Amino acid sequence: MKSERVSTGCRPLDDLLGGGLERRAITQIYGEPASGKSTLCQMATVASLRAGNSVVYIDTEGFSVERFSQIAGADAGTLADRLYLFEPFDFAQQGVMIADAEGLLKRDGHAPVDLIVMDSATALYRTELDLGREALRKLLRHIIKLLGLAKKYDIPVLITNQIYVDVERERVAGLGGTALEHISKAIVKLEKKDGSRRAMLAKHRSRPEGLSFDFVITEDGIRTI
Repeated sequence: MKSERVSTGCRPLDDLLGGGLERRAITQIYGEPASGKSTLCQMATVASLRAGNSVVYIDTEGFSVERFSQIAGADAGTLADRLYLFEPFDFAQQGVMIADAEGLLKRDGHAPVDLIVMDSATALYRTELDLGREALRKLLRHIIKLLGLAKKYDIPVLITNQIYVDVERERVAGLGGTALEHISKAIVKLEKKDGSRRAMLAKHRSRPEGLSFDFVITEDGIRTI
């Protein structure tokens, strides 16, 4: 029987999320560049691979094999055999690759896919912003397709998101507006602060907002402080 949640490979993040990534739901991590988003994605990926599962990883900014090897350690080569990597080069191909990923979820006789990661869900969306609301509609179709896969195959989806400054509300927010915020069942905000980072719970269905932990990025992942 499947566990209700899937570990991120980071105990403090699991605790922040109430036990890990929720199945049949999207968890979003957003923050400025170099705040630790990709590191947390790779840690969750390695944790799922080490549990004997496969992972679908959609990377729109260039997957770092070196970082994966650092986090996975001596097991990197073996674990990589069950990592299905997609690297779309434009926004249209991003949608195609999300649809193609379902073929891997259907396969029998292989280690089951137990996690989908998309890092970053909005990097290529930025290149389409001149299309206005049509670009947002495309983005939401991509995210809704991911949510459909999560529900159909009883797995969690972890996405990262870039930020923009919401001048009217005087705050930093994730791209995609309230629609993407609504679709994400849990949201973690990452902040850079004096050489360290802070992960803060911005949305959760059963945990109070504002819970946080501080960490530094290390060669093999992160270390809490």
